Amino acid sequence: MINSIVKFFLENKLVAYLLLLLFVGWGLVSAPFDFNIKNLPRNPVAVDAIPDIGENQQIVFTKWMGRSPQDVEDQITYPLTTALLGIPGVKSVRSNSMFGFSSVYLIFNDDVEFYWSRSRILEKLNSLPAGTLPDGVQPSLGPDATALGQIYWYTLEGQDKNGNPTGGWDLHELRTIQDFYVKYGLSSAEGVAEVASIGGFVKEYQVDVNPEAMKTYGITLSQVMAAVKGSNIDVGAQTIEINMAEYFVRGLGYVEKIEDIEQSVIKTNNNVPIRVGDVAKVNIGPATRRGVLDKSGAEAVGGVVVARYGANPLDVIENVKAKIAELEPGLATKTLADGTISQVNIVPFYDRTQLINETIGTLQEALTLEILITIIVVILMLLNFKSSILVAITLPIAVLMCFIAMKYFGVDANIVALSGIAIAIGTMVDMGIVLMESMVTRIDEHGEKESLFTSIYEATTEVAGAVITAVATTVISFLPIFTMQAAEGKLFKPLAYTKSFALIASIIVAIAIIPPLAHTIFGIKFRFTKLSKFSKPKINQRLKVIFNIILAIGMTYFLSKEWMPLGVTKSVLTNFLFLAIIVGSLISFFYVIIHFY
Repeated sequence: MINSIVKFFLENKLVAYLLLLLFVGWGLVSAPFDFNIKNLPRNPVAVDAIPDIGENQQIVFTKWMGRSPQDVEDQITYPLTTALLGIPGVKSVRSNSMFGFSSVYLIFNDDVEFYWSRSRILEKLNSLPAGTLPDGVQPSLGPDATALGQIYWYTLEGQDKNGNPTGGWDLHELRTIQDFYVKYGLSSAEGVAEVASIGGFVKEYQVDVNPEAMKTYGITLSQVMAAVKGSNIDVGAQTIEINMAEYFVRGLGYVEKIEDIEQSVIKTNNNVPIRVGDVAKVNIGPATRRGVLDKSGAEAVGGVVVARYGANPLDVIENVKAKIAELEPGLATKTLADGTISQVNIVPFYDRTQLINETIGTLQEALTLEILITIIVVILMLLNFKSSILVAITLPIAVLMCFIAMKYFGVDANIVALSGIAIAIGTMVDMGIVLMESMVTRIDEHGEKESLFTSIYEATTEVAGAVITAVATTVISFLPIFTMQAAEGKLFKPLAYTKSFALIASIIVAIAIIPPLAHTIFGIKFRFTKLSKFSKPKINQRLKVIFNIILAIGMTYFLSKEWMPLGVTKSVLTNFLFLAIIVGSLISFFYVIIHFY
């Protein structure tokens, strides 16, 4: 079968080259690295800095304002915990009761689909028996995100037209802007699961009752609460018809100012109305806070953007930034006492973009340096420029094919996953080297007796089985990693996947791409001028050696410029000399071993 595949692609080079173009183009579209190629669509692998090793968890959150943790535990947390235990796939249930609210964490088995578990929870909550929870208490399901979903924090700050801080904004003003403008705007960005507000004061109407006045008028606290509740409502009374026109009848009763609450009637004594203002003082104040947001030692107001489960964090951040650019011109402004015009702006507090880009950049640099080092070693060891080109081609093609597989197997590009590709490069280049050495040896020994097609075919089929077996052994050795569960599996499976993808891709390249390319490139003849002093083979051989050494020196200089192993404080020449000594010593050592072997 392998021989048939090799022969097919050798005889049909157009198919091989079209396949090569497909892999390269598709890989560039799927690559996590943006190569800034114009008119090329982008559908990259999901990119993050680190793998998400959190548990398959859902949160049920329930508010019961003003109640002690013990009451919350007895009447909300315990009934909910016992009811949710029976959901299919639940591994464990953890709960937490605090003043005014309850949190129930449901940990599902890793093989349970994320959104399926959410639907089962909602189904269970909607079918709770009557009386399970106190009246007016409604549990809610947390956002469809994981613990690693917090991708963007920001604060709201007053700034002048030059972006300098101006202040002049109260914490409750900033919190109001956050809750009723910024939060809703950012929530509409694609991929955002939740925008949570943090810091500042939530403005509310507060009724401070006077116990003595209540006792005098014979009014209970529940009556005051009922009056306040009833004062904030609109009433509809259907319609009336006047002069062939229909009019809606409405009673407008929404609270718009403090006086609306103060004038609300609690009851009447001898036709004398007793109002809320007679027994209480109404004012606007801050709601009770359970925490603050601190920035550089001062209180601040802001929010945190949580990415939806399965979304590409880098794309979500870009969507959030685009939405911020739309929102900022419409944020509130005010003129301060000194005449400065202060506008509220959204200031990044934590942006994972930098961490992601640094992680991807580090791996991109590592892959680039590995490829350059491999090219230098191949040039000096094989002393064959054409072979070096073919070996060097296999690496980027196989890496691009790996990105394609990552995209469609749902493997995110993070530091662990991309490390698998970096680790696999040594094995990937081995196949190209084995094939090249087999081809070069076959051509040198039988070049005049058989055609180039036959030489390449025989050289490839001679070692293809052994190469595939060696790589298959490496891939099979990763099977125990694929059986890992929980956090260990989530941490190490991406590395096993990417290394396996890279090795399989290198097999495809070695069997389908390299032989046709070798037939084309080896068919190009470089002829050197014949000198009378030496025979032609000697001239050619020496010129080849000199040419390859010069090429290796040039690649080493380029590598030192990209790498700067001694640091940027040292000159490029110093770094080049350091690398040249290291490379020259290692290659010389290998040649000594080869000579005596």
